[in-house]
Amino acid sequence: MAKYLVTGGAGFIGCNLTRYILEKGHDVVVLDNFATGKRENLAEIVDQITLIEGDIRDRDTVDRAVQGCAAIFHEAALGSVPRSVEDPVTSHDVNVNGTITVLESARAAGVKRLIFAASSSAYGDQEESPKHEQMVPRPISPYAASKLACEAYLRGYAAVYGMETFCLRYFNVFGPYQDPFGAYAAVIPAFVSSLLKGKQPVVFGTGEQSRDFCFIQNVCLANWLAATAPAEVCKGQVVNIACHKATTLNQILDQLRELLGVDVKAEYKDMRRGDVMHSLADISLAKKTIGYEPRVYFEEGLRNAIDWYRENLG
Repeated sequence: MAKYLVTGGAGFIGCNLTRYILEKGHDVVVLDNFATGKRENLAEIVDQITLIEGDIRDRDTVDRAVQGCAAIFHEAALGSVPRSVEDPVTSHDVNVNGTITVLESARAAGVKRLIFAASSSAYGDQEESPKHEQMVPRPISPYAASKLACEAYLRGYAAVYGMETFCLRYFNVFGPYQDPFGAYAAVIPAFVSSLLKGKQPVVFGTGEQSRDFCFIQNVCLANWLAATAPAEVCKGQVVNIACHKATTLNQILDQLRELLGVDVKAEYKDMRRGDVMHSLADISLAKKTIGYEPRVYFEEGLRNAIDWYRENLG
């Protein structure tokens, strides 16, 4: 049995990853300031974890959280492209300065391995498809730029300090515990919430923009594979985590209408600044380096999540 730290462990990805590690019989420390994470995401497991409430930018708090940990899963961040467009300074401060704080705490405590939640937004809106890790990143939003800066720091810490770092560029992750509310809601739970209430789901753009949607269990698997991979592959390596399958927003709506048994038309609005039109991942490098292969594809993942959506978003 080992102890692992999940920063942002009360968020969507973090709380799922926390459950995944607990199911493997390990101890988990969750660090979260609940700025975007939710206490209810941890409600039924709070007595099984060590919960530290605090900010990843606060060195003393992070120092407490990292003590005795075998590795760190760094999920904490201010997500959302639109949020970063409105307030780029705060996005940078949390995402970049927070990551440096976590790296410094880990280095001081002798925690060698850190798995980072990177983002496919680093590729920007390049026409080449599928997106592969040899492409030159071209971020078109402050959020994407902040995530790319963190990747550079992880490479630097691996090169200079010998830390074992690994960057997982998530494509569009979805599943239970994902927030459907507010201005920065993720598209699938936002669609589900609207359809269950008989309201028109809002689509920014034509709905023909496509994404490589990745069910949350695939992401948990990828994190675990990176945490247990040989040290020689953990030198700031960046890999895509997705399913190598594109789905348009209109296709999602069609499937959701069928699964939910509703017939509500969408409301289409102008595409948002910083959004990209198409995003499809080449996942061959993830398979080569850590043995990652998706186990749950979009349609199955959507069916798996529907019961949770009905219970929590209706």
